[in-house]
Amino acid sequence: MNFSENSRIWIYQSNRELNPAELALTERILNEFTVDWTAHNNLLKAKAEVRYNRFIILTVDESQTGASGCSIDKSVALMKKLEQEFNINLFDRFNTAYRTANGNITTATRAEFEELIKQGIINTDTTVFNNLVNKLGDLATKWEVPYKNSWHKQVFGDLVVA
Repeated sequence: MNFSENSRIWIYQSNRELNPAELALTERILNEFTVDWTAHNNLLKAKAEVRYNRFIILTVDESQTGASGCSIDKSVALMKKLEQEFNINLFDRFNTAYRTANGNITTATRAEFEELIKQGIINTDTTVFNNLVNKLGDLATKWEVPYKNSWHKQVFGDLVVA
């Protein structure tokens, strides 16, 4: 199924990686959800994926049917169910994901992230994840970005060691 580059996306980041069993179950639950996801009794053209065993990305091609408040509420309820099922946090927007020097993806709380910046472990070239991206076409170019090109710079900017 092809999706428009203008398809709407929602990115939910887990505070930890899902293990293989959790990943398989999450993918099954997400697939079951998107197949039946509706807005005002109209089936949404939707898909879901898990990237890097940590990021849940929901996509809706709104060229056919737009996601409504109620349909979005259904997806939020599903994410809350996944949080409880796997004892993860998907709604902490200051739980920041970044790539370590060896390329692994990890997360840090706001305080931990600030400390990593002060120590020079995170710098202007560190890849961070911009989970505010909301269009499918932007996922490839605006999601994984250097710190210097991210919203993180606006929040933590004065702390960065070049």
